[in-house]
Amino acid sequence: MKVVKDLSNEDLNQESTEKQPGFIRMKKFPFIMLLFFVVFITAGITTLALSFGDEKAVNVGTNERSEFNKLYMAYDTLNNNYYEKVDKDDLMNGAINGMLDALDDPYSDYMNVDEAKNFHDSIASSFEGIGAEISEQEGHIVIVSPLKGSPAEKAGLQPNDKVMSVDGESLQGMSSSEAVLLIRGEKGTDVELEVLRPGTEESVKMTITRDTIPIETVYGEMIEDDIAKVQITSFSENTAQELVDTLNELKKEGMKGLVLDLRQNPGGLLDQAIEISSLFVPEGEILFQIEDRNGNKEAVQSVNKENKDIPLVVVIDKGSASASEILAAAVQESAGIELVGEKSFGKGTVQRAQDFSDGSNMKFTTEKWLTPDGNWIHSEGITPDHKVSLPDYASLPFLNPEAELKLSSSSNQVKVAQEMLKAVGHDPGRVDGFFDEKTEEAVKAFQEEAELESTGVLSGESTLKLMEELRKQVIENDTQIKKAVEVLQEKMK
Repeated sequence: MKVVKDLSNEDLNQESTEKQPGFIRMKKFPFIMLLFFVVFITAGITTLALSFGDEKAVNVGTNERSEFNKLYMAYDTLNNNYYEKVDKDDLMNGAINGMLDALDDPYSDYMNVDEAKNFHDSIASSFEGIGAEISEQEGHIVIVSPLKGSPAEKAGLQPNDKVMSVDGESLQGMSSSEAVLLIRGEKGTDVELEVLRPGTEESVKMTITRDTIPIETVYGEMIEDDIAKVQITSFSENTAQELVDTLNELKKEGMKGLVLDLRQNPGGLLDQAIEISSLFVPEGEILFQIEDRNGNKEAVQSVNKENKDIPLVVVIDKGSASASEILAAAVQESAGIELVGEKSFGKGTVQRAQDFSDGSNMKFTTEKWLTPDGNWIHSEGITPDHKVSLPDYASLPFLNPEAELKLSSSSNQVKVAQEMLKAVGHDPGRVDGFFDEKTEEAVKAFQEEAELESTGVLSGESTLKLMEELRKQVIENDTQIKKAVEVLQEKMK
């Protein structure tokens, strides 16, 4: 719509003293009266049009912020002229989502009411789904880490796996919040994921049964006579207290040295990272630094006066991200504690969640975080003092139990199955993807050992049992934990 401009006093009082061809000169008073009359009539017509028209336009008065004029115009144009009736809430949600997308930051995201509920559930006591932390990276949905004991872990999902589709719906271009809505669901229901593992050319489809995912984040056990291993799977509301309780119990069992396992820990709440880091870093030492948009830095220091005076080694891998990296960097640089494993994920930013009154939410990056020495590990990760990889078979892709692998078949899935059989002690003779008689013999031997029907065909229960045995093999031959124990024993002498 056109906007009638206000005339200044200078415009009203100005009168030309020269005759201008083609124009009729009017005396001052009649001219002013006529002008007021025209403005009055125009305002009345505009008011009537807005009152009885299809929709009132957004008021863009002189007191409004001019940078929103374009947004208001787009909103009015779509609301009044789109060929179908539009949902006003969808338009506004889309506008907010677009602003966050424009940041090109995978950790800044708008969440509608359902997505926001899922976000809050993820740091509560439990939720229903497959139990995997995901992230949007360059237009793809990527697994950051499966949670310990979750359906995702049991299915064989690993960090950096790309989820291409969910129940046949492509995730290309979706935000992580949108993808979560598709992946999560009621306990007992199935979801089909199409997954592409780095280094492989073919994606595989896997059906995972959703379950209740308890947010129990700390698991402890004695692994040597006087050495305990404690795994922290994420940083949720009660993780610090869980850790203290677990350490106290292990101390009663004779713990004199500790391996702290942060592998496949996607992070979580910053306050929990501060509280836990303070358990192992002396009071007053820097845990990490916060840097704002202007380059101003603020150091966050350890506040716990009762540090756990116990020899410690920390294990990390490519699934260790965010808050777990804060903890790893803090103990490495401020307490001289050695790290074992693989380079971490590399997430060096801090997010804050802003709730809206309707229950929706936006999560956005507010600062960078730096290590105690001032290093920004974003996209770089933390390098351990002792680089140790798991055996190659630990990263084998998922084997589809619905596929039937048998004599004379040839595929990448057969190759994976052959590598799994070899890892669990049943040599197939070849690992090139061709299912020959020797491979059939290995399958039959495995089935007999597992007390399954010896058919020589790998599918269904046989496939699931083979993947389960492989997981046990990975745990029993955990080269990273073995190295951590070795380093810790040297410290305890």
